[in-house]
Amino acid sequence: MRVRLIFAFAIALSTGLQLSAQEQAVSIFNGQDYSGWHGNNPHTTAKAKDREASLEKQAAEFANHWSVEAGEMVNDGKGPYATTDKEYGDVELELQYKTVAKGDSGIYMKSTPQIQIWDYTEEGGKWKLGADKGSGGLWNNSKGAPGKDPLVLADKPFGEWNHVKTRLLGSRTWVWLNDKLVVDGVVWENYWDRSKPLPPTGPIHLQTHGAEIRWKDITAREIPADEANQLLRADDAEQGFTSIFDGKSLSGWAGATDNYEVVDGAIQCIKGKGGTLYHEKELADFAVRLEFKLPPGGNNGLAIRYPGHGNSAYIAMTELQVLDNTAKKYAKLDKRQYHGSAYGMAAAHRGYLRPVGQWNTQEVTVVGSTITVELNGSIILKTDLADITSYMQDRQHPGKLRETGFFGFAGHSDPVAFKNIAIKEL
Repeated sequence: MRVRLIFAFAIALSTGLQLSAQEQAVSIFNGQDYSGWHGNNPHTTAKAKDREASLEKQAAEFANHWSVEAGEMVNDGKGPYATTDKEYGDVELELQYKTVAKGDSGIYMKSTPQIQIWDYTEEGGKWKLGADKGSGGLWNNSKGAPGKDPLVLADKPFGEWNHVKTRLLGSRTWVWLNDKLVVDGVVWENYWDRSKPLPPTGPIHLQTHGAEIRWKDITAREIPADEANQLLRADDAEQGFTSIFDGKSLSGWAGATDNYEVVDGAIQCIKGKGGTLYHEKELADFAVRLEFKLPPGGNNGLAIRYPGHGNSAYIAMTELQVLDNTAKKYAKLDKRQYHGSAYGMAAAHRGYLRPVGQWNTQEVTVVGSTITVELNGSIILKTDLADITSYMQDRQHPGKLRETGFFGFAGHSDPVAFKNIAIKEL
């Protein structure tokens, strides 16, 4: 057996093949009992004064309303939700469900509602709520927001099994219902606090909502960082992004060129050196996509509308921090100094960086005085610098309303690396 496995692996390497998504997926329901699952209605738990006591009570209720029949999870429409013991970050979830007329249910990911499942017929009585558009949408997204309604009606008739596949990268979400794309890479809003992205990780819940529903063939595939980055960047060309780095040289770049080098297809600040390296084309409104890798304690920045001289944190529109938030030496920084923040002006949400040494993917959109930063699929900063009147150490930022300038990297002596750098002018 070992020889056959080694031989198969050698063939895969020689042909450049990778294991398929299905081969990497892991069953998270064994078809016999609820090992790896427990009962938890997050709405109930969130309101409880004693979380542990609430979960203990829900455990008893769970046993009364959930059963296993012929390899299927069966719920009678009541009780707490079936909840994974394990928490997931970037993941592909696949399952099949079958419900009945007037059924209403959903799939929560990262403990957040929800991929909607319901009776799509007029007789179901919920057309006014959007049921006529079918299942699969992110029903708790804001009214009119992308993804709230599914792109197509893809439900099968009652009595038939429906197949759901969902991909979640940060807050970016794709849903396929019966092999039809119904949600296409939109942001899943955080129902619990819409000012924040989805949490980095969380459990999966299968909702109960008044009618019998059955689930089977439930698998989860955790998506590694490199693949997640590729998936998040898959539409670069379609979206109009153009590469500004050839992966071999600093051709087209100016400024501190002596303080940066190209290493393994990435622009990297030379250890012990710094300064601002910037691309030679001046920009007004633009979006940039790139990948970066931090060494332990790494510190750099993205210079936004940089004039070509001076300190980018103050003379440019801003410097967006690129920082190892986990380093002990940075434990007591001002909150406006952590990764993704508009330095000294606006704080980004923390907790969304990949582990040090892994590549992260980031998109920055600059329109007028507004800046949006999306890190690994989660929006960690959305701010209008024109509205900011409070600054770190009361130090003014005279460049914050600059309307044009260059894009670049503001090095601070650490070998932070950047690759796959692409710009779209807006």
